[in-house]
Amino acid sequence: MCHVIVTCRSMLWTLLSIVVAFAELIAFMSADWLIGKAKTRGGGGGGTGSGTDPEERGGPPEPHHPTLGIYARCIRNPGVQHVPRETLCGPYAENFGEIASGFWQATAIFLAMGIFILCMVALVSVFTMCVQSIMKKSIFNVCGLLQGIAGLFLILGLILYPAGWGCQKAVAYCGHYASAYKPGDCSLGWAFYTAIGGMVLTFICAIFSAQAEIATSSDKVQEEIEEGKNLICLL
Repeated sequence: MCHVIVTCRSMLWTLLSIVVAFAELIAFMSADWLIGKAKTRGGGGGGTGSGTDPEERGGPPEPHHPTLGIYARCIRNPGVQHVPRETLCGPYAENFGEIASGFWQATAIFLAMGIFILCMVALVSVFTMCVQSIMKKSIFNVCGLLQGIAGLFLILGLILYPAGWGCQKAVAYCGHYASAYKPGDCSLGWAFYTAIGGMVLTFICAIFSAQAEIATSSDKVQEEIEEGKNLICLL
């Protein structure tokens, strides 16, 4: 019979595990890792078009900051008529081999492995309210160990990522002063900081899993089970 056990610590661990997995996944897919130096449409010059663009009416050109991710980028719409959006975002690499730097390829591999583990743990964490062990092994302890391994993959990926700032693609966005671990004229985008924050939270989740295990295997929980209760909620 399934005994649904809900404690504050186990619920908090479950929520954090889900949040971390989604945060890392969104950061990985984002193009906002590097924010390039400001550019204006057509290099900032005036135009000879219909006069509807502020630049063509003599107004100040609106600066645009292109962004570059591990495999994606966002640029200003060069004037494609059938695309109404001002910014075009999408992958610049059609396959893994076209990722701009070997370091970024390694980053993609390590981050993907870490995110895959985190997503699996997030999925399993939902069922820990009903199932606390498999083959006499605590799910909390196993998931905590997996989160620690995922955190190591994330660290490796985030350490290698800045080493690729000297690649030709990054130099085109960040200027000639860009080199390994030096972003040149670029600034770091929210995706990079989100990935770092997610990595820190991953290790916090790994530590917190032990507390969740202690809470769900406490004497109070065992007393509730022996009394025949199927739904057990503890603070």
